[in-house]
Amino acid sequence: MSNGVAEKTLILVKPDAIQRGLFGDITSRFEKKGLKLVGCKMMALDEAILREHYAHIADKPFFPGLAKFMQSTPVIAMCWEGLEVVDAVRNITGITKAREAESGSIRGDFAMSVSCNVIHASDSVENAEVEVKRFFNPDELHAYDKSEYMHVYAADELE
Repeated sequence: MSNGVAEKTLILVKPDAIQRGLFGDITSRFEKKGLKLVGCKMMALDEAILREHYAHIADKPFFPGLAKFMQSTPVIAMCWEGLEVVDAVRNITGITKAREAESGSIRGDFAMSVSCNVIHASDSVENAEVEVKRFFNPDELHAYDKSEYMHVYAADELE
């Protein structure tokens, strides 16, 4: 599936997850699902990228607190690839209000807050395309064959 047929999506492992040592637990959920990691980096978020990323809420009274939280430690940005990966990742992630997220989801198992909900995941294919470009340069994303795909997808899904 390195031929570009699959979708890509963005994941940000937030400061609360970094502080709590949850990166491995979070990443393993996507690996166990059979998704392909095509980009990963740790980065500090500046005001400009936060305003762009959260443009839909940047004028809300709670935004300064969210920005402070997101700048409290570096985050880990990841780009995952797979068939219908945006929807698959959203299911694994769980709803934004973590204390109401389903048990078994990342947020349902690891979080209790709306803001401190351990992870950001793109919410649509369109937003995923924009967000991946926001956090990754093209040379930071890698195309490769994932040998286990024959055990993750049916042959006709890979065509």
